[in-house]
Amino acid sequence: MQTVYDLGKGLRLVDLSKLVDPASESRRCRLDRFNTGGPIPDFHTNLDIMSHLGTHAECPYHHDESWPDVTEVPLDRFMGRGVYVDFGESIAPNGHIGAADLDRFGAKLREGDIAIIDSSYKLNPFTKDSNTELDKRLFVNAETAEWFRERKVKAVGFGDGVSIENCNEDVKPFHDILLAENIIFIEVLKNLEELKRDVFFLSFTALPIKGLDSSPVHAYAIEGLAEFS
Repeated sequence: MQTVYDLGKGLRLVDLSKLVDPASESRRCRLDRFNTGGPIPDFHTNLDIMSHLGTHAECPYHHDESWPDVTEVPLDRFMGRGVYVDFGESIAPNGHIGAADLDRFGAKLREGDIAIIDSSYKLNPFTKDSNTELDKRLFVNAETAEWFRERKVKAVGFGDGVSIENCNEDVKPFHDILLAENIIFIEVLKNLEELKRDVFFLSFTALPIKGLDSSPVHAYAIEGLAEFS
């Protein structure tokens, strides 16, 4: 699948989504394709998938029955000025991303931005290697969440260099603090190494299905738009 497109006039389109293959996907993903047209082909497909499949947006309903589902989150929260914050190896493996780290690397973030955090310690999330000796990814916790809440970002995304499944003591407060403020998450972002800029337009719109706590999304960045530079 092509991941980078030259749109001309200095614009680049970068696909930031995981390619989901039902044959190898570890999460629920089944397709039932059938022909409703008989001799005149008219194919349809029944999808049997989970809401946290592939690259997906997590909304407040994910952590509280009274918080907004994907249809109650304003549409403009699923797009905007994206800022890629790559900590590289500035934090020790399996270290927590603290306020001081974000002060140093997140200086470009403004109120209403979408932050994408990453590091050099890459590992595919939600696999058998998660939380093993092979997993050196950075961690988030309550301190990380409070920093983003204070900056009033609209969403936080995660590259393969940041873990959000290490332990309940870190993951639960991180989710609860931000989701309570309708700050949504974009998980399992891919192809971030293809970005040439750290500020860009980002879109990751969820499916408008009432009652969904989260939704698979097709996330992409457009580099070179003056309004999002």
